[in-house]
Formats: sequence, C-alpha cells, structure tokens
Amino acid sequence: MQPFHLAFPVTDIAATREFYGQVLRCEIGREAERWIDFDFFGHQLSAHLDESLENQCGRNAVDQKAVPSRHFGLVLQWHQWDELVAHLQQKEIEFSIQPYTRFAGEVGEQRTFFIQDPSANFLEFKCFRDTAKLFENT
Repeated sequence: MQPFHLAFPVTDIAATREFYGQVLRCEIGREAERWIDFDFFGHQLSAHLDESLENQCGRNAVDQKAVPSRHFGLVLQWHQWDELVAHLQQKEIEFSIQPYTRFAGEVGEQRTFFIQDPSANFLEFKCFRDTAKLFENT
C-alpha cells in the first residue's frame, strides 16, 4: 500500500511539533516557517499554519458516543494499538473518546479511541481483530 498524504490546518507550529513529534513519536520531515511534515506511521502529514482556523466540529452518535464528524487517523495492528494506548496514558493525554471495543465477537471487531491535537483536530486510532475484515459489513 502506498502512503497517503494529508494536509491539515493548525494554529501553532511549535505546539504541533511537540504533539506529533513527542507525544505521537512521529519523525519530523521537511519544514518551513508556516508548515511542517511528519512521518505519521509511514504516511505523510503536512501541518499548515492557519490563523483563521475556526475548528467547530459537529458530532454524530455512534455507540452512544459523540463521534466528531471531521477526523483522521490510522488503522494500526492490534499490538501497536495497545502500545499507543499505554504510551498516551503514561503521558497523561486526555482521550476525547476513551479506548473501547466495538462489535466484540462479530465480523469487524475493532478497538478505537479519539484524541485531539493542540489545534483541536480530532484523531482516531483503531485496530481490527482481523484486518482482512476492514471493509466487511457486520
């Protein structure tokens, strides 16, 4: 699979560098005064400074949780997800939606959680019991 590229707005380059570089442990790539690239688990994220950012985000009810309608993230391997959850808990990062399991024992069993970066961008990290079932209906 080829890496994806995602450009997204941020309000503070230094805080973004700290969050993605230190908290999520992403390698820093090219950068300039108003943007910075990260190696996001093998994919390219480009954070671009946007002082006009109004990050109002709607929510949808999913599993009785208020899931942000605008978010991005990754599907990790089961053990990577566990390691990331433990790392974020050790760093005392607040979860927007706590880690939990969806569809337990069913096709599409997955675990997920949401966090926010310093610019209020939502990130979802999930893993599937069987990654081959990623696109199958439950």
